Amino acid sequence: MRYVLKVAYDGTDFVGWQIQPNGISVQQTLTDAARAAFGEEVIFTASGRTDSGVHAAGQVCHADINCNIPPEKLADALNCHLPPQVAVQCSAIAPEGFDSNRSAKKKTYRYSMYFSPRRNPLKDRYSVHIKGAIDINALKKAGSLFEGEHDFKAYCASRSQVKTTVRTVYSVNVEERGEDIDIFVCGGGFLYNMVRTMAGTMLGCAVGAISLSDISRSLAEGNRSLAGKTMPARGLTLLSVDYGVSLFKE
Repeated sequence: MRYVLKVAYDGTDFVGWQIQPNGISVQQTLTDAARAAFGEEVIFTASGRTDSGVHAAGQVCHADINCNIPPEKLADALNCHLPPQVAVQCSAIAPEGFDSNRSAKKKTYRYSMYFSPRRNPLKDRYSVHIKGAIDINALKKAGSLFEGEHDFKAYCASRSQVKTTVRTVYSVNVEERGEDIDIFVCGGGFLYNMVRTMAGTMLGCAVGAISLSDISRSLAEGNRSLAGKTMPARGLTLLSVDYGVSLFKE
């Protein structure tokens, strides 16, 4: 039986979603939990890989599991064997033909920063400390330039191997709450480090180091030197994955 799950995790101590030989991954952690719960080897396939240190509030994955418990209780069975950093939020029978990766239509990420003269240890696990003031309007204008279909070659890690670097970004929104600023990016799919580099470029524009024309040129020319730095992983969270249908009874 194919099940679909929504998973939340603190990515700080993981090497990312995918199983790797150099550390503990979220995928391996779920596999270990399934072995303990059901006595079988289970492969969990996610909507997409999150990088080392990146968090998730709504990662979606599927798995084929032989068990007789109610689908909505599968989450509880796994959670009994998961560490505090990972929790299955919801579980259900997957729709016919469902694939958590291929069936995904939109993903929404949040990049979080806080602007303060001094660092706040209570925020540093999920947000990035920035000193000094910024131009919030410039931050928003920079974000709007990424909306639409563009070649994001300049916003992709050099070691990334993909057939095309063209992606569609549906929206980039900025929310300000006191010293906290969140950038929300919704798109059809993302390249390796793409959102973190977009956030760094927007920040560069907000502090006057990068112009709006530089951003436009970076998209048109694929010139990495015109874009900003890639921001730290800890500020990035995968918020949700949209499949065009309701997967869970929430």
